This record gives sequence, structure tokens and C-alpha cells, in this order.
Amino acid sequence: MSSYNKLPLLKSAFKLLVKQLRNKDKVSIVVYAGAAGVVLKPTSGDDKNKILEALTNLEAGGSTAGGEGIELAYKIAQKNFIKNGNNRIILATDGDFNVGASSDRSMKELIVEKRKTGVFLTVLGFGMGNYKDSKLETLANKGNGNHAYIDTMQEAKRVLGTEFGGTLYTIAKDVKIQVEFNPKKVQAYRLIGYENRMLEVEDFKDDKKDAGELGSNHSVTALYEIIPVGVKSKYLKNMDALKYTSTKANNDFNDELLTVKFRYKKPTKKTSIEMIHVIKGTETTFENASVDFKFATSVAIFGMKLRNSKFAKKMNYDDIAVIARQSKGSDINGYRSEFIRLVEMVEAFN
Repeated sequence: MSSYNKLPLLKSAFKLLVKQLRNKDKVSIVVYAGAAGVVLKPTSGDDKNKILEALTNLEAGGSTAGGEGIELAYKIAQKNFIKNGNNRIILATDGDFNVGASSDRSMKELIVEKRKTGVFLTVLGFGMGNYKDSKLETLANKGNGNHAYIDTMQEAKRVLGTEFGGTLYTIAKDVKIQVEFNPKKVQAYRLIGYENRMLEVEDFKDDKKDAGELGSNHSVTALYEIIPVGVKSKYLKNMDALKYTSTKANNDFNDELLTVKFRYKKPTKKTSIEMIHVIKGTETTFENASVDFKFATSVAIFGMKLRNSKFAKKMNYDDIAVIARQSKGSDINGYRSEFIRLVEMVEAFN
């Protein structure tokens, strides 16, 4: 953790967080280098100097007793639990756990057990080399929490500054989204990404099934690639007609394109609430689509291209950069410009 993009960056990033603390907030710091230990007992957010001093004195070294550190953090959080408050552990790590509970399975079991306490989890990844993204994502997914990777101070400002509320204040847990396309309009579709978030159809109404969390002012973007009725495609599969089940489209909903069902639980509740929204069918072209939609499309294609997806073979990095530039919009925080530079960088090496 001694590399410039690990502990030094972590200290600078967390100073942004300290500045936003209030006197009614309480903060404790636990380390897990060599062995787990408390370097800052629960301290009021009003005592910023004491918190900053503890941050400044942090040092890297020793083996990483991740499981033991998490156990201790939860113990402190439970002891200082605030009813109806935002009780949360922020795990900052390079993802390399090599002492105690370290396998993905054992860490998953530990976090699944600890989430019953009502304490939420935010996982922040730092550095490269021994970074274990799968492990951190497992922790966030199973701990009623979220996960972000911080590689620069600009990203730190986004996660812990601009999107502070979305990162640290959960307003809905076990959020599930189910989309049904009208077969009169769409003959085939696929969800782009979210492979590790997919649920079985029967899990949608199962309140025992864990799902993702949404923070204050958070938004979620899901892109679907569709094949409209009447369009021929090599990706369409031939299927035999069912003998006992009718697959005839219902003519009562000819003007509808799709139905979105949304289920979530309030942070302290165990029963989910369902919302349903119907989208009417309207035809448009990519050229007439919104700037945000076009930019999101360029990001999705870039991701597919990096993974050598068969669905992105006809696109090259220059095509992606053109779409991104044309849909950059106002870009107040410069995030879209940063993405364009990333595409151009990859393009230069291909």
C-alpha cells in the first residue's frame, strides 16, 4: 500500500471526506496491516484535527489480515450503532487479502453474515498490480453496499465529493429491475453488461434474494440491444414451437414498447415495494437520439470492444471516439473528456 496511488492517494482522498463530517457524525479508523487494530477510537466529526492526524500517521507494512480487520470494523460499528442513522463501514484497500479469511468464498460468507447487523458497506479500491477486483466486488455486492475504484484525485473528488450522497447514503436496498419487451415490437433483445447482477425471473419477487443498493441522487443506466420485429439478423436463433404453451402476442397492448418493474426495500425494512412503468412505442434513429444516450452508447461499445465482443466487431476505436466527441455535451466536470482521451489512448496502441 506504500505506492503513490495507494496509501498516499487514500490519505488525500479521505481528507475530502473528513471536511464534510458534522459534529453528530462519528468516525473510527481500523487498520489490518500485520494484525487488525484500532488507530482512532469513535471520534466526533467536529474533531477534524484528531481525525486528520490519525489519517496522516497511517503507514503501510506487514501482511494484510483483511478478514480480521473487517470483523473488528463491524464490531465497532455495532457497538456505536445509531438507530435510523447511516451506519457504514468504508473499506479502503488494494484488494489483496492474504491472511485469515481471504478466498472469495470465505469473504462472501463473512459479509453475508455481517450485513444482518444493519451496517452498510462501501468498498474503495486503490492501486494496481495485486488489485483483486473480483474480491472487492463480491464484498460490495454481498454487504448491502457499493464499490468504486479510485486512481486519481479527480476520481476521489467525484466519489467522495460530487457523488458523496450517492456513495455514502443508501436510500433503497435490494433494488431489482425487470424489463419486459412487447413481442409485437421486439423479437429479440439482450442486456449489455450486468452479467454478475443477473437474477432468475422467480427471484424478482423473492425478498430473501439479495440485490443492489441505490444512494441519494444515484441513477442507474441499463442498455439493451434489440432486434425489432421484421428485421433479419444472424444472431436470431431458430426455436421449435412449444407444444403445450401458447406464445401468441397479446393484441391489447399494440402501442406499448416495454414495461419496467422496479422493486426495492427501504433501508430498515425487510419487505419490498413494487413500482410499474409502461413505455409507449416511438420510432427514432440513432442520429435523433439524445446526447446522453449517444454518449452512453459509446461507453458501452468501448467496453465490448475491450472484451473482444462479437457484437462490436464492426466498430473500431475511431468510430467510438467520433460518437463520444459528438455527444460530449457541456461536460461540466470533464468526465466525458477524460473518457474520450482514454479511447484515443487505446486507439493509438491498436
